[in-house]
Parts: sequence; C-alpha cells; structure tokens
Amino acid sequence: MRKIIIALTLAAGFGGTALASEKCTVAMADWQPREALQTKLEGEGWKVRSIKTEDGCYEAYAINAEGKKVEAYFDPQTFQSVDMKIED
Repeated sequence: MRKIIIALTLAAGFGGTALASEKCTVAMADWQPREALQTKLEGEGWKVRSIKTEDGCYEAYAINAEGKKVEAYFDPQTFQSVDMKIED
C-alpha cells in the first residue's frame, strides 16, 4: 500500500510540472531590451512602474492610457500583448 501511495504522489508531482507552461517561448537571443518596451508603452501614454521577466515574457506593472492599473505580459521579441489584468 505504501508503494502505491508513493507512486501516486510522484506521478501527481510530475504531472503538475508537465501542465505548467510559459506564456512566451522566445529564445533569449531574440529578446529586445526591456527599455525598448518601456519606451513603446510610454509613447502610448502608459506610466510604467516596473518591468520584469515572468513566464518567459516581459511583465509590466503600469497605469495604462485610460488611467487604469494593469499587469500586462508582452512577447519579448515583438512586444505584442500576451495577457493583461486590469485592476479596479
């Protein structure tokens, strides 16, 4: 019985890892500098608080042109929006 529980625990642990995936899959050599993303966003009227790397993407915390707080993910090669969360 103990062996079955251990086997199930290991299978569940590896299964969870397989389900996790990154939002962006761009090779690091193809990334544009984060300063270029900041310049782009500021040109669109955003007030950028910070930009970091998360899930293989650039993650920006900012106030968008409409004055709303956003957490946005961008493809590091094209700067296309991948995901965005708007806070109230």
